[in-house]
Amino acid sequence: MERYRNYNVVLKEEFSERIQKISINAGFTCPNRDGSKGVGGCTYCNNRTFSPDYCQPLKSVLQQVEEGIDFFRYKYQNQHYLAYFQSYTNTYADIDTLKRRYEEALSHPLIVGLVVGTRPDCVSDELLDYFACLSQKYYVMIEYGVESTCDSTLRFINRGHDYACSVNAIRETAARGIRVGAHLILGLPHESRELILSHADALSRLPLTALKLHQLQLIRGTAMARQYEQHPEWFHLYRVDEYIDLAIDFLERLHPDIAVERFLSQSPAELLIAPDWKLKNYEFLEKLKKRLSERDTWQGRFCLQK
Repeated sequence: MERYRNYNVVLKEEFSERIQKISINAGFTCPNRDGSKGVGGCTYCNNRTFSPDYCQPLKSVLQQVEEGIDFFRYKYQNQHYLAYFQSYTNTYADIDTLKRRYEEALSHPLIVGLVVGTRPDCVSDELLDYFACLSQKYYVMIEYGVESTCDSTLRFINRGHDYACSVNAIRETAARGIRVGAHLILGLPHESRELILSHADALSRLPLTALKLHQLQLIRGTAMARQYEQHPEWFHLYRVDEYIDLAIDFLERLHPDIAVERFLSQSPAELLIAPDWKLKNYEFLEKLKKRLSERDTWQGRFCLQK
């Protein structure tokens, strides 16, 4: 019995071959880094935590695609790829520049679509219309950094937008027939357990295709790491078993149609301050699935939006 809607299973249903994402760093920045909305970026963010070695902005998009394919090819010979524009805000440029970057990735014959990570305050009607056209031929998902549904939290972490902005962007994207993903951090400062679980209720009201969850991690060189040094009482860093139960409580309130792409983030050891669970993704998933079975529960069990 599958006790939650697994995004990897959803992909297998859409494609006959195995699909692998390739991370792309297209050299963009963010409006809360360059002074447009703020400086310093989100308080938790250090982009070095999720940039593979082949993913460097000095390389062209096509070179990163080719090196990414070479990196993954040794494991699986017969597979296709999604170009994942991951680092920073990947819709933060003029539309002609954006089109060139995306279409350069799509020019490779093994690339069958795009996943574009961005902020909800950095998409326009013109750009969404373009993505809608692309989605007639390719797999297209726009992945928004929501992070929290609580405006006071969003202000505290220096996001530079409110939750209403996320709601609008998600609805406008889905209305054009484009797949929509969201990203949420569980355990941000000052968020109680009940507030964290209320995020599931709020997101269940939205037309989301997929959701990425991960635990709050303290990363070296970030504003949040400095906050932790000065005010550790602001933070609750979850133990792994405690977080698994939190994630399952969250799943129980999440709409069953929303696919879950991940539950945790893994940062390089040299950057990670805490919590250090020393678990691989597959090890965590085995623990989570076992706990779901022990509790005899499933995604959407207590969802209010059915």
